[in-house]
Amino acid sequence: MNDTYTAVIKHCDPWWIGWIEEVPGVNCQEASKAELLESLKITLREMLEFNRQEALDAAGDIFEEEPVAL
Repeated sequence: MNDTYTAVIKHCDPWWIGWIEEVPGVNCQEASKAELLESLKITLREMLEFNRQEALDAAGDIFEEEPVAL
């Protein structure tokens, strides 16, 4: 699993909003930048686990997993 992702963050008074460039659907809004970055980390972890489990469920009983590097 990739360890580094890109958070795009913006201060829109009074909120900080942000999203993860590489993973659609990971976006958050918080009162401070620190809270926003923590929320993005938590949401990213949850989304990656959800997507992983969904892919494994869709594969059924017999499948192979192969790493793909860019």
